Amino acid sequence: MRIQRTRFSFLPLLLVCACFSSPLRAGSEDQIAVVDDFESPSFDLSGLINTKVSLVSGPGVTHGKTAAQIVFAPREEADAVLSSATGWNWSGNGDVNLAFDASNPGKVSVQIFVLLMDNRGRKQSLSAAIPAGSSGTYYILLNGRVAHAETGLRETPPAWQSNDTKLAWRNGDVDLNLAKVTKIIFRTYAQFEEKTIVVDNLRLRRNPPQDPDYLVGLVDRFGQSAKREYPVKIHSEAELKAAATKELAALSASAGPPHRSRFGGWAQGPKLKATGYFRVEKNGGKWWMVDPEGYLFFSSAIANVRMANLETVTGYDFGDPAVRVIDPEELTPEDSRDIVPVPASSVATRFLASPLRREMFEWLPAYDDPLGEHYGYRRLFHRGVLEHGEVYSFYKANLERRYGQSSPESYMETWRKVTLDRMKDWGFTSFGNWIDPSFYDNQQMPYFANGWIIGQFKVIYSGQDYWSPLPDVYDPEFARRARLTIEQIAREVKGSPWCIGLFVDNEKGWGSMATDRSHFGLVYYALARSSSECPAKQAFTELLKAKYNDVASLNRAWGTQVKSWDAFSNGLVMDKLTDAARADFSRLYYDYVENYFRIVRDEIKRVMPNHMYMGVRVAAEWGIPVELVDVAKKYTDVMSFNNYREGMHPDTWAFLKALDFPVIIGEYHIGSVSDTGLYHPGLVIAADQTDRGRMYEQYMTTVIENPAMVGAHWFQYIDDPVTGRAYDGENYNVGWVTNTDIPYQEMVEAAKRVNYSIYEHRAGK
Repeated sequence: MRIQRTRFSFLPLLLVCACFSSPLRAGSEDQIAVVDDFESPSFDLSGLINTKVSLVSGPGVTHGKTAAQIVFAPREEADAVLSSATGWNWSGNGDVNLAFDASNPGKVSVQIFVLLMDNRGRKQSLSAAIPAGSSGTYYILLNGRVAHAETGLRETPPAWQSNDTKLAWRNGDVDLNLAKVTKIIFRTYAQFEEKTIVVDNLRLRRNPPQDPDYLVGLVDRFGQSAKREYPVKIHSEAELKAAATKELAALSASAGPPHRSRFGGWAQGPKLKATGYFRVEKNGGKWWMVDPEGYLFFSSAIANVRMANLETVTGYDFGDPAVRVIDPEELTPEDSRDIVPVPASSVATRFLASPLRREMFEWLPAYDDPLGEHYGYRRLFHRGVLEHGEVYSFYKANLERRYGQSSPESYMETWRKVTLDRMKDWGFTSFGNWIDPSFYDNQQMPYFANGWIIGQFKVIYSGQDYWSPLPDVYDPEFARRARLTIEQIAREVKGSPWCIGLFVDNEKGWGSMATDRSHFGLVYYALARSSSECPAKQAFTELLKAKYNDVASLNRAWGTQVKSWDAFSNGLVMDKLTDAARADFSRLYYDYVENYFRIVRDEIKRVMPNHMYMGVRVAAEWGIPVELVDVAKKYTDVMSFNNYREGMHPDTWAFLKALDFPVIIGEYHIGSVSDTGLYHPGLVIAADQTDRGRMYEQYMTTVIENPAMVGAHWFQYIDDPVTGRAYDGENYNVGWVTNTDIPYQEMVEAAKRVNYSIYEHRAGK
């Protein structure tokens, strides 16, 4: 089975273009130079992938007589590339930004990605949504005090007032060589219809004078943006309580979607064998889950419905080292813990560790304030201005304000009831991954349990280690930690039939099929280690010894000059692979993933035999190695992928037809910043909340109509904090509710349109 992406033949072009490399021309006002005014052909023909480019006059032209019209085909990836053989030199001009004018003549928004690449192969990827029928100026900060400053926010507010739109950072290298930028790429991903933008006046501009206080007072006492007004913003506690009273009345009057079984299955659909637990079965040519009573079930859900990872970094820390002690036997990672209060004995050692962070807040309560109970401590941050420190949950504080407290944490009981009522009213059939364990015995809404296998086992670096390195599954400590983790999940679930199954781990660096190095990164790493320090290297060596009787045979196959097996065991650094070596690397990769899945599956079936193993939530955007899919099919009940695109695009997901196995989407989301108080929209971008609802419906349609899919889980329930979640600074508008627990009504209405008819839709009725 072949699942790697292929590049398709170029579409016919409206204009044959030549490579562009012309000197910059001086501009006026804040403009330093014109990079391209599109008065003559400039796009690189070899860089046009699934795009058509032409020079047009009329609407969209902002400089000169013509602009570049780019038509993106409805493919997984479509590129239009400007290139310079000698490289553009944007250095030596002080603090600058790259700006361009763009218009969208279409009827739906276009999420455009702009990639900058230099002569060393380094790149930056940024993105924005261009609303339907709009025109505007978009810019990328290239350097200066605010361009790549570490603030603990994934995206910062603009440092000067402007009607222009700053592209949001996606990923890449912050140290781009501005003296030799070689490519500017305009790209779209996973489009389902042809989309067009008109681009003009690509220019280098000097950054305007920056507000020195652009990060000061970002957040008001409710944890909202203090510097922006938006439709669902709360201005007083009375307004917050009034919104709650109105919503509670509406929820109490809601009957929810009709024709649902006790467990949320399709009560009017076919009834299959009832086993008392959830399972999967193919029916009518499509994969389905089956609920405990035998009704067909499809998991439409919201993930991350919990208190963990909602806090933000205040800038304070504590001198008492006791607050940073980590028990090596802990089973819950830092970003999955609820608020952990600072011991009273440590509060006196509090000190200001980051004035930058503290100045972001207009208000923080004293520890003896009634709302001071929402402080906590994080012993480790994934990224940010501090390595560890104090955190505060404005969301939890707002729940207390919103619902009151008649007894300790009574507002949490109200929150749980309101959340369950919302899920039913909005038509969702289950909770997704990472729900608060307090929902595990709710008896109203099915859910998925989750565990992370963490510990002090050996690790392997694959080169794709954003969250964490891969475990060395040949280390016996990994198997011990897997056993402890899954036993803990079993104790929490207590055999409940409301638990559909469990996910273990998330978005590991499995690799991609793009190159040998990206595909077999874990094998390259292990082989370069000594067998004495790397259990995987020892296991791989034994496998190779069993195939090759002597080192000479290995050398002939691999084109190497290893002197002995002892030398091989000491470490081998590989460069290019022969066909035989590539086949062996694949075999070693197979053995690694086989051991991983077997260890996890066996523990699940030992202590949770009635619950499904939902897999590892593979980040599809990072790559889908063929070996991983083959092995996951063997050991899991349902295969899971996180897919941050606009839907299940056939260019990527056509392999599911041949796979013939149930699949679930563990994460996806869509966000916007135009009518919210946040500064980063998230990974998939809409123009506004109405457009967000439209894109949600489109995404779910592609899932519901795919015969392999048995569900999709939106990430996440609550917006990130304006000042970034503590663990890594993500400050995305990806929630169904704001930080003051106010639902986005456009999303609620879209959810009802999707979920109230979800079973009839999937059944083709």
